[in-house]
Amino acid sequence: MTSSFVVATADLARHPGARQHVVRTGPVRNLALSASRLGTEDVTVDVVLEAQGATVTVTGTVAGQWTGECRRCLEATGGELVAPLSEVFEPDPVEGETYPLARDHVDLEPAVREALALALPLAPLCDEACAGPDPGDYPVTVEPDEDGPVDEPDHGGEPPRDPRWAALDQLRFDA
Repeated sequence: MTSSFVVATADLARHPGARQHVVRTGPVRNLALSASRLGTEDVTVDVVLEAQGATVTVTGTVAGQWTGECRRCLEATGGELVAPLSEVFEPDPVEGETYPLARDHVDLEPAVREALALALPLAPLCDEACAGPDPGDYPVTVEPDEDGPVDEPDHGGEPPRDPRWAALDQLRFDA
């Protein structure tokens, strides 16, 4: 039991319906998505474990700090991440649905990692009003083609008509 998120459940197993409030703090390493990642600070798990026959349900929250790059201006950003945690642990887990329950303990770390990964922003913003890079520092320019600009005829603002539709111009629906 080396993880900070391993909780003894021997007492719970003896008393179905019993509840145990648990607060644990520890590191969750190497958790990142495209442009955001979990910070280096410890995360806090605040949950209630409840024995229900051979299973243990865990409900509560997981909180930590995240960092990343703003998708518009590429400046560093971050904030607090609070994710709900509601999972079932059982002796014979169903892959992707429940987590393993050992005889006398439960390891919350896999469920904590999953909850945090789902809560990390995929494309973070430093602020909803972020306009992106400063236009003075990054002016928008239009490069001409290698062959130079192509002179196109002026159609008075209308795009040229497709000649295949010319026959429809002859149709009249006057009664």
